[in-house]
Amino acid sequence: MALACGMAVSSCGGLIYEDEGDCAVSYRVRFRYDMNMKYADAFVHEVRSVTLYVLDEDGSIVWSKTESGDALASEGYSMEVDVPAGKYGLLAWCDADEYKSWTFRQAKVRSDLDCALNTRQASDGSSITDGRIDDLYHGYLPEADFTADEGTVTVTVPLTKNTNNFRVVLQHLSGKPVDKDKFDFFITDDNGRMDWDNSLLPCDSVTYRAWAVSSGTAEADMQSVTESAEVTKATSVASMVGELCRTTSSATETFGVALAELTTGRLVIGHKPRLHIRNKEAGTTVLSIPLIDYALLVKGHYNEGIPDQEYLDRQDEYNMVFFLDKNENWANTYIYINSWKVVLQDTDL
Repeated sequence: MALACGMAVSSCGGLIYEDEGDCAVSYRVRFRYDMNMKYADAFVHEVRSVTLYVLDEDGSIVWSKTESGDALASEGYSMEVDVPAGKYGLLAWCDADEYKSWTFRQAKVRSDLDCALNTRQASDGSSITDGRIDDLYHGYLPEADFTADEGTVTVTVPLTKNTNNFRVVLQHLSGKPVDKDKFDFFITDDNGRMDWDNSLLPCDSVTYRAWAVSSGTAEADMQSVTESAEVTKATSVASMVGELCRTTSSATETFGVALAELTTGRLVIGHKPRLHIRNKEAGTTVLSIPLIDYALLVKGHYNEGIPDQEYLDRQDEYNMVFFLDKNENWANTYIYINSWKVVLQDTDL
């Protein structure tokens, strides 16, 4: 009888596993995306495809796997990793898996695990993208301890988002409609390639053209609307994002605006991305501003303790409102960024 009982159970390091046979161990990896302004894990809401690479101490890839689809949207999702017991590095590239915007290089070692934006060549030889871009995420865990020989071991890889969405509104101070077809909206930056550690690799400048340009209207309470009138508060972007302008006056005016939507790669301190608006009919530049400098202008008191690069990595949406004077030049005394009014003293930032 004692022998029969011994065959029904097995002992592993003092633990008893019933109906298991040999002792079992499971290594699993979870992914967390809370590097955002809400400090809340948004992985299940945003990421649709994950490729995980398991690295040995020499940086060689010993195992990799891609998972996508509905499984990632389930609460508590984790990927099972099939490797011998040991300590490993973990690297992940993740995206929204909709527009096939990124190329992940086939590699055997960590140093070759870079990522590149898919672009096309314009007639002048420059690299451009003018369609929607999948959101991109990078994760790296230098050491995952998979040395246990029993039970379930779960580690978590933190993710950083590498894409930013811009909504750019162009409005006449007079309130007259803006012809959306008269203007070009685009961003330039040399950020089309990312290395295994998420740093930017040298590359040619990429032109990110607006993937959508539309006309809209916004109702605003104004004291008066003239070429010299000042809008005292802007809360967001036209009817697509919210109410554009508001003051304490009860008078309501309707404004016509042009709204451009653009997506770019990661904003990195030390690089010089610029937002450009051109008047196609006149062949002139309406504005060209340094994006990082302007983005950091609204970092604000509550975020002053965050390093600039961390703030840029956490903030992934920017709503920007610019005003045109009667000659359709930029009225560059103030702008609105994410509902903050910025009074400009130096437009050559």
